Amino acid sequence: MGAAILFLGQGKGFTPALRLGHDSGMRIVIQRVSRAAVMVEGEAVASIGRGLLALVGVAQGDGEAEALRLARKCAEMRIFADGEGRFNLSLLDVGGEALVVSQFTLLAETRKGRRPSFVGAAAPEAAEPLVEAFAGAMREAGVPTQTGRFGAQMTVELVNEGPVTITLDSEELERPRRG
Repeated sequence: MGAAILFLGQGKGFTPALRLGHDSGMRIVIQRVSRAAVMVEGEAVASIGRGLLALVGVAQGDGEAEALRLARKCAEMRIFADGEGRFNLSLLDVGGEALVVSQFTLLAETRKGRRPSFVGAAAPEAAEPLVEAFAGAMREAGVPTQTGRFGAQMTVELVNEGPVTITLDSEELERPRRG
């Protein structure tokens, strides 16, 4: 089984334009992994064994409350199989680890044209503390957590287990469940 390699990062020149009324909140993509690692300029900066890779995109207007709520959701979400193969165990239940990587491109606006726009993403000075708050909340929940390097051009290597990949959006958590 080969590893998937993603090229991620927050460019130093990234400065989103202000836009009022964005229609998205903090977005997180979690992937259940048997292992994952982050490298910057060929240097390994973080690695985990079994657990979750969390790609975190912070939107304009997000606050610490969103980061804390989503971290708790990730730590407690039952996406690991029990002895019968059912999703009944959480990251906490299996004693897994987390690797948190900032990824502003999760806030891409693609409705018009062919080039994605990132105007809904928070500016780096607003996003970085919220990514750190998310990682800190994972640690406080009891999950050993490592992080990528904010603002760096990162290479993320992972082995997705399942595969299991789930997206979370803080705005979606506020809406009523469908049928």
